[in-house]
Amino acid sequence: MKKLFDFSQKVNYKNEILAGLTVSLVLVPEAVAFAMIAGLSPLTGLYAGFIMGLVTSVFGGRPGMISGATGAVAIVLVVLAKSHGIEYILATVILAGILQTGAGLLKLGKFIRLVPQPVVFGFVNGLAVIIFMSQRPQFEDAAGNWLTGSNLYIMLGLVALTVLIIWGLPKITKSVPAALVAILVVFGVVTLFPGLDTKTIGDVASIAGKFPEFSIPEIPFTFETLKIIFPYAAIMAGVGLIESLLTLNIIDELTETRGNSNRETIAQGAGNILAGLFGGMGGCVTIGQSLVNISSGARARLSGVFASLMLLIFIMYGSSIIEKIPMAALTGVMIMIAVTTFEWASLKTFTKMPKSDVIIMIIVTLITAIVHNIALAVGIGVIIAALVFAWDNAKRIRARKSTDGQGIKTYEMYGPLFFGSVNAFTEKFDVVKDPKHVIIDFKDSRVVDMSAIEALNKLTERYAKVDKKVQLKHLSPDCIILLQNADKLIDVNVIDDPTYKVIVDDL
Repeated sequence: MKKLFDFSQKVNYKNEILAGLTVSLVLVPEAVAFAMIAGLSPLTGLYAGFIMGLVTSVFGGRPGMISGATGAVAIVLVVLAKSHGIEYILATVILAGILQTGAGLLKLGKFIRLVPQPVVFGFVNGLAVIIFMSQRPQFEDAAGNWLTGSNLYIMLGLVALTVLIIWGLPKITKSVPAALVAILVVFGVVTLFPGLDTKTIGDVASIAGKFPEFSIPEIPFTFETLKIIFPYAAIMAGVGLIESLLTLNIIDELTETRGNSNRETIAQGAGNILAGLFGGMGGCVTIGQSLVNISSGARARLSGVFASLMLLIFIMYGSSIIEKIPMAALTGVMIMIAVTTFEWASLKTFTKMPKSDVIIMIIVTLITAIVHNIALAVGIGVIIAALVFAWDNAKRIRARKSTDGQGIKTYEMYGPLFFGSVNAFTEKFDVVKDPKHVIIDFKDSRVVDMSAIEALNKLTERYAKVDKKVQLKHLSPDCIILLQNADKLIDVNVIDDPTYKVIVDDL
């Protein structure tokens, strides 16, 4: 229990509470906007923010991260919302949560480590662009046209004031979150000068509501229903986990700590299950709000818990006040978050990184920013990176040849033997001219996959046809078992072989 709730961690209560208050204010318009993107009631987004935020803050894989309704999830649910309505959405959210919980129990969260750094850079930069571009509607009127005249100048002025405070206040003092001060100052300016006609949260949507009620989605529990919701649930689960676990890695780097990816996966699943049962649209980690939280000085779980509870209080009791907060203040906060989220250092590495890594980073950034499909962007980035890695390693297979006084020829292999290098490997042997006894030494190589085993099998068959003996030396135990089971023609010499150990992560 001590490990679960981090009771041993020192908590700065002032920082945690102020950071949580800041996050709760920023969560309101984001949750409303994402719910409306999905074609749902604003309260479904707010309920998701409360439930997801509370569950993941208490049980999640690391302190400081904030979960709630997100654009990535909203985009997945748009089509289903239009075709089948809210009850099917809630069922989809529950099923996505079950899939995520299962992934966590199977400890699949650790596979996020397979995402290479260029993909992470592209993901972060793409999200920064999305956060920045998502502020555009605040500079438009109800008809979707750009603001003009005094309305535009007032909006720009208030946004500039917000940005200036967030940028300048930390240079003077860090005792209070700059984002919270900026929101309160802009709110005060608009209150003192009623003539400043500007858009408020209340102009976007009403956030008044009651405590979320438990209900089981009213849908037919049939195989046909499962066929309808499962594709959306699977995509939602994947998108949510990718965004959440990549954000976890980013927060790890910022705080120089390490989170638990499997625990976060389970918490995300549990949060979505409860969100679906209590009328929420579900979601995942919100990178913008998480960065607001961290930049406000939060390092413990209290900030996330407080932000979630404050969000519920806003819904139930404080809507009349919160709805008066100018959108310009929240827009300024999110613009600064976009600026700080973007990995500006990645631009400096263009001339230092391999060209393939630069291309991967650009592709992931563009797909994330344009298509808004994080799973697709990261998936394509990982595939390209894997193909580049396979191609590079395929060219590294080498063979040093030597013949001793007894006429035994040895091939000392260097580099991995796998599907990409089997052709180059096979071409290095001269079966016809080789002596009667041949040794292939894998001390500096490794048999990786089934393609490699099949290549060895065919090679030994070629030597056997001309009545020549082949021995394989210095193989790891797992390779020995595979080769011995593959074909009896393969004669494996394991004398004085080194011991190979596989590192196991028990997280």
